[in-house]
Amino acid sequence: MSTIHEQAMNHVYQQVLQRLIGHFNRAGRTALQLLVQRIVVAAGGMEQVGDFKVLVAHGGGEVSSYTLALLRAAQLTIAGRAPRTFNLRVATLRHAGMTEGQFDTLNRGYGRLFLHDDPRVELLMVENHEVQPFNHLRPASAVGREISQRNRVMVGHQSAGDCRATLCNDTYLAVGDFYQRVTTCNGGVHALVSGDSPRKQSQFLAWLKKTAQSVGIRVPKGHPLSLNALFSRLDELSTGYYRDVFGEHYAASDNPSQVGHRHLAYIGIADLLEDVDLASTSLLTEFMAYKPDPLGFHFSQPTYSNPLLMAHLRGLQAECLRELDYEDGVDGFTQQADGYLRRLHMPEDLLIQAGTREGRMLASTYAQQFFGLDETQLVCLLFSPFLHHGERLESYLRQCHPGMLVALPELHKVLQGSACAEMLQQWITDTSGLPLPLLQHLYRKRPPVRANGGRHVSAAQGAAQAVPLFGR
Repeated sequence: MSTIHEQAMNHVYQQVLQRLIGHFNRAGRTALQLLVQRIVVAAGGMEQVGDFKVLVAHGGGEVSSYTLALLRAAQLTIAGRAPRTFNLRVATLRHAGMTEGQFDTLNRGYGRLFLHDDPRVELLMVENHEVQPFNHLRPASAVGREISQRNRVMVGHQSAGDCRATLCNDTYLAVGDFYQRVTTCNGGVHALVSGDSPRKQSQFLAWLKKTAQSVGIRVPKGHPLSLNALFSRLDELSTGYYRDVFGEHYAASDNPSQVGHRHLAYIGIADLLEDVDLASTSLLTEFMAYKPDPLGFHFSQPTYSNPLLMAHLRGLQAECLRELDYEDGVDGFTQQADGYLRRLHMPEDLLIQAGTREGRMLASTYAQQFFGLDETQLVCLLFSPFLHHGERLESYLRQCHPGMLVALPELHKVLQGSACAEMLQQWITDTSGLPLPLLQHLYRKRPPVRANGGRHVSAAQGAAQAVPLFGR
């Protein structure tokens, strides 16, 4: 970079800083100064800060968006006071629930902060166990989407159709692998900055523990002594969980994550955000042009992680499992979630039409993209008729496919692995959306642990307010 170009860019960066500071209220400016202090201390002093690399996980939510803006302001503030400033790594976990709208919002925010061409900034995303440069135009990995869909379908069946587990488990369980990769690649990082509160992080860890225990995985007592150890444990629990879900059909990734050896500092800033009204701050709404996507996946709310899909699943549950109308299930969900959905700025017309024929068609199309299942297969998932030697198979057929009741003994033979008519094998795979070997694996599996008077209790239900670790 020539001296003239460097001077010009420094002038641009200082303009960005001044615009940023102009959108901070008094609490935001105080938070900025305290964050600068924390980073300098963690780096070992202003003389060492130029060799210091900081990671922020950007999930696309309000907290991580504001945290990123605060970090960028801190980076540019130090640049104006010292010969060098810290390096910033921004990483996003790309999962099946991320929409084009969410990617556009991420990219728009990066542009407003002038991150794309700054050599002190690294923009990454992790998809299907691979670290890539961030590119909002790159199509989603077809292989990754298929793996995620298969995981979700198997989790849905094995959780006895629990909606939150079906929607959330695969994404949440990817957190350990994500952090292992983004903290160790390209020379690693020195510190992790997060705006998530300790309480919410503890809730997520409790959720993960219950998820692992729900399939019989023994969780070590006590807390890991370092971030590296924590991420490694998260990754191990995820691997153990899917080994149980798929049994002999489990296939390990051919690109395993690496365990980090550098001690990672943790810089928490939740206390600095307590006096900031994230929903209305002009820093997000105006400067970064932040727009929550009502159709996207929302990490911090497992109960409402994907409102349109959740409403659809509740409608199908009402219609097929509770002998009510589809509209009754949708209306029950929208009334329960009304406050959250309005804070999310869910379009009014989308809420109104959710229980209509047109709304059902829209949700069904979206579910096909998300799960890879049509409505018949989605109902099969919610019924989970194959678990524990098909104990719910007869009631499933009676409710959803009465014409197949005559073939019940033969269907049991199919699931037991006995030779039978190819037509029945085709019917059961078409109806479930799963290959026969996985259906036979489900047939041998026991249902989730029962508690509270015999009610199915999944890991997701055990931690209803669970949120992801670092990066909402």
